[in-house]
Amino acid sequence: MSEPLIIWTYDWVPGGEGSPRGHVRDIRLRWACEEAGLDYKVRSVRFDERGPEHFARQPFGQVPFLEDNGIVIFESGAALLHLADKSEVLMPHDRVGAAETLQWIIAALNSIEMVTVPWWFIGLSVDKDNPLEAWMTSRLQHLETVLARREWLAANRFTAADILMADALRVPAVRRFGAFPALASYVERVCARPAFKKAKDDQIAHFAAADPERERAVNLR
Repeated sequence: MSEPLIIWTYDWVPGGEGSPRGHVRDIRLRWACEEAGLDYKVRSVRFDERGPEHFARQPFGQVPFLEDNGIVIFESGAALLHLADKSEVLMPHDRVGAAETLQWIIAALNSIEMVTVPWWFIGLSVDKDNPLEAWMTSRLQHLETVLARREWLAANRFTAADILMADALRVPAVRRFGAFPALASYVERVCARPAFKKAKDDQIAHFAAADPERERAVNLR
């Protein structure tokens, strides 16, 4: 009998307004496991003190990384593809469906998130005239055209591609950007799935459970 998968995330991230809770990328792996019914556990590395053991498994000191019976995989996209290979729920086994799913997983990472993330970072320090705004508009408009004609990205059903794409698009700042009704409906549809809601609630609870210890440590300083 195989051991449960292990999803590694931080022990804590800050809460409050603008908190990353509910958006740290281990949610992608939690969500996939919930959709596919894959047995998994969640373990933590320290948020503040990222030591040699962390960097040995994730060379950039980030999360998530995934353990699967001696295999260790970092980067959420790579880990999601590993999970998708385990379950037809996440990726069809037929060649056409698998190819469609794969191309949209890569599109979510390389054509959408590679624009939305730097756009968001620049926006933290620039109130207006973000130099990436035109690029952002173009990419979202092209995706709007696609999703105005279909319910899901690949294989005429929910796949791992929708996990990655919806996670990139549901960032609050991205959702407020422009008027893209098909994208808005898509995000609402994908994020209404029970597996997403459980993954998000579990992640928020995981980080919140560390708050009392953090508060005690601050009070002792």
